[in-house]
Amino acid sequence: MTVPSPVEAPDPTTAPPIRWGIIGVGWMADQFANAVNAHTESTVHAVSSRTLEKAQAFAASHSVAQAYGSIAELVADPDIDVIHIASPHPEHRANALEAIAAGKNVLVEKPMCLNAPDARTLIDAARAADVFVMEAMWTRFLPDVVALKKAIADGEIGDVIALQADHGQAFPYDPTSRWWNPALAGGALLDIGIYPVAFAHDILGAPTSITAVAQMTETNVDGHVSAIFTYGAKTQASLQSTMWAETPTVALISGTTGRIEVDGPFYREASFRVVTEEGVREVPYTGVPNGYAYEAAEVARRITAGEKQSPAMTPEMTLEVMASLDEIRRQIGLTYPGE
Repeated sequence: MTVPSPVEAPDPTTAPPIRWGIIGVGWMADQFANAVNAHTESTVHAVSSRTLEKAQAFAASHSVAQAYGSIAELVADPDIDVIHIASPHPEHRANALEAIAAGKNVLVEKPMCLNAPDARTLIDAARAADVFVMEAMWTRFLPDVVALKKAIADGEIGDVIALQADHGQAFPYDPTSRWWNPALAGGALLDIGIYPVAFAHDILGAPTSITAVAQMTETNVDGHVSAIFTYGAKTQASLQSTMWAETPTVALISGTTGRIEVDGPFYREASFRVVTEEGVREVPYTGVPNGYAYEAAEVARRITAGEKQSPAMTPEMTLEVMASLDEIRRQIGLTYPGE
C-alpha cells in the first residue's frame, strides 16, 4: 500500500506576508479571516459580497481595508495577491473563473466545484492563465494530520488494512437553507461527507472501487450516506456522513501491527494516539488554535516562491476526490439543478 509522503507543518507565522481578497462573508470567510489575522503575517486586504453593506460590515469586524459590493470590483483590485473563494458551493466555479480571468491566484473552498468536469475546467483555466490554484482542504496542512501520516509512513502500524471515519451533524430542517436545498447543492455528502472521503484519499489514495448507499431528505438531497472504498485485495475504508444526528466524528486507521485513533472532530485540530503491542503513544494537538492558518501559510509560501500549486493538495488530488464524490452521487441518484 502506497502512503502519500508526509509534508511539514511549519509555524504559520513564519510564512511570508501576502494580501488576501475574500469572496463571500459567511461562516467560512469569517473563520478564514480570523486565522489570517491572528496567526499569519498576511493581511485580508479586501472582501466582496452581494451587497456593499454586508461587505462593509465584514470589513469593519476583520480590519479589512477594502469592501466591495461586486466580485468584478474585487478581482480588479491590483493590491490583492490571492483570492479566497468562500461563496456557496454552486458559485465556486463561476467566481473562481472570474478571478482567474483577472489574473488572480485562487484558493477555492471545498468542494472546489459540484463535479469533476467543472473542477477540471477551473483547473485548466488556472493553468492557462499561469496562476496558483488549490482547493481549500485545510485538514491536509494540520500538524496532527502531518504527524499521523508520518507515523504510517514510518511503519508504526504496519500496512493499513482498514480506515473508518464519520461526520454527522444535526442540522435544523429548513428547506431553503444550504444544507437542505438542492439548488444550493445541499445534502450531507458535499458539505460534511467530503471530509471522510478526502481523509481516505489522503491516507490511502484513490480507491479501486466504491459502493455507496443513502437515505434522502424530503427535499431530495442526501440526509445520510455511507460508502465503502476498496483498495486492492485487503484494504477498505468505511465512510459515513449524516445531517440527522451528531456522530462522534472520529477516525480509526488500523494496520497489521497497530492502529491510530484520532479524536473528534478528526478533520479539525485533533489529538490522536498510536496503539501497538509496545503500548500507547499519545500525540496531543500543539498547533495554533485556528487551523485554517496552516493552509493560508502554505498558499503564501507557494505564491511567494512563484509556484502554481501545493504538493500537499495538487489539482490532481482534487480531481481524484471529486471523481469519488461523483461516483457516490451516481450510485445514490443525487443530482443538482442545472447539472
